[in-house]
Order: sequence, then structure tokens, then C-alpha cells
Amino acid sequence: MNPRRFLLLVCTAFWAGAAAAHDFKAGDLRIDHPYATPSRPGMTTGAVYFRGIRNTGDVADRLLSASTPVAGRVEIHRMQMQGDVMQMRAASAVDLPAGATVGMKHGTPDGYHLMLQELKGPLKDGDHFLVKLRFEKAGTHELEVWVQSPRNLAAADSAHHH
Repeated sequence: MNPRRFLLLVCTAFWAGAAAAHDFKAGDLRIDHPYATPSRPGMTTGAVYFRGIRNTGDVADRLLSASTPVAGRVEIHRMQMQGDVMQMRAASAVDLPAGATVGMKHGTPDGYHLMLQELKGPLKDGDHFLVKLRFEKAGTHELEVWVQSPRNLAAADSAHHH
């Protein structure tokens, strides 16, 4: 086989595997693309998002809590429009109905995210860290979160935690 072609096949396989590895399974739950946005210098808060959590099972589940070594504590937060005002409140859990996908993306006017409190250091583009999620039925699962700049910087700048 041509050495260039072989190298191309190896690289393609590597990147395909890396992309697939950015999604996680937790029982019947599929956690799609966990990511955090870079934190600004001096900030002690950050946020973790997911493209979505899909419950492929026949039974509802709930995200109850999260923890990570990069922050002193993690809270589940919900953003909601109250008239013309965006409000953020701590939530006790995220309901994950059977057969449904719950989005947790930044810039979403009515959605959830994980709020990182008491960051132990800045979150820098390209870094990654572990987050442990605790679900009511699926149990506790650890996943890797990548820090990345959002594609829509205007949406990120309007987010509450920056």
C-alpha cells in the first residue's frame, strides 16, 4: 500500500474514533458532546453544557448532581425567560423523559447547564477535565469535558456566567 494512503487511513481512523469518543453512554442515557466554555481571567465560575442527553430507554430518569475536581462545587442551573428578562435559578434535578432528548446548550433561552462554582483555575480553550454525573436510575458515571470556544461568540457573551 502507498505510504501516504496508509497514513491518511490511520489519521482518518484516529479522528473518527476521537469524534465518537466525545459522546458517552450511561445505561440508557446518551450524553452528546459535553463541553465547557473558556473562563475569563479572574472569574471563579464556569459552565458545562451538552448538545443533549438522550434517554433511549422506556423509563424516565433524572440528572441529580455533578462534581468535578476543577471546581469546589457544581450546581444544576436552569435558564428561563420571565417576560423580557432571562432568569437563572438553581434546579434540584433535570428530568429526562423516556424516549426524549433534553438539550443543555449554551445560549439556549430555556434550558439547563452545570454551573461550576469556585473554579480552582481558569478553563482554557483546548483543556479537558473529568465530570462525574449522578443519575437517579443510571447511577454515577464519569465523562470527559473539553473546553472550547463557542462558534457563536455573541451568544456566549450574553450568557449569564461570563
